[in-house]
Amino acid sequence: MAFASQLSLHDLDDDPPDFLTISPNDPGAMIRYVDECYEMSIPYLYDPSQQIVRLDAAQLNKGIEGAHALFVNDYEFALIQKMTGMSPGDMLEFVKFMVVTRGEKGATIYTEGQEIQIPVVQPDKIADPTGVGDAFRGGFLTAYGRGLDLGTCGQVGSLAATYCLEQQGPQGHSYTPADFIARYRRSYDDEGRLDVLLEGENRSGA
Repeated sequence: MAFASQLSLHDLDDDPPDFLTISPNDPGAMIRYVDECYEMSIPYLYDPSQQIVRLDAAQLNKGIEGAHALFVNDYEFALIQKMTGMSPGDMLEFVKFMVVTRGEKGATIYTEGQEIQIPVVQPDKIADPTGVGDAFRGGFLTAYGRGLDLGTCGQVGSLAATYCLEQQGPQGHSYTPADFIARYRRSYDDEGRLDVLLEGENRSGA
């Protein structure tokens, strides 16, 4: 974070990313990355999180208006609306979808006039909530990057969050794609769609 403002997406001009996540960082860097995504036509997911209070309304507006998607928790969602004066409907004029996580109440995905409710996957135990939101986002984006529908993406995020919640610390756990899919199917019915997560394993094992 200390050096983030010294980095530029233009350093990647020869091989720009297909998709970017702008998450909590040095506020100056976050503002720059939004500008550079505009300039380079890079779609991005906007997740200002705890840095919302260090951005002004115009900066938040620009971040949302250029984003492919918005990713926040329920408190942050309310704060953004208060600071910008934008309603959820206003935001959906710009982004393709919004994901609002709600702790033990699950998550809501807003897109094109509909709301998709994502229930939590009940944990076997609760050890540490650190990193749960990031785990949800990571699971969601893993599924989204493989072309799965938003509801399934949310469910994958929910299970990834539960795995994190069950362990002490955000990075001390692991699971195989097969383990993940088997547990997912105890809570949700994907009609076989999650088999796409096994494709890399099958190739590597061939």
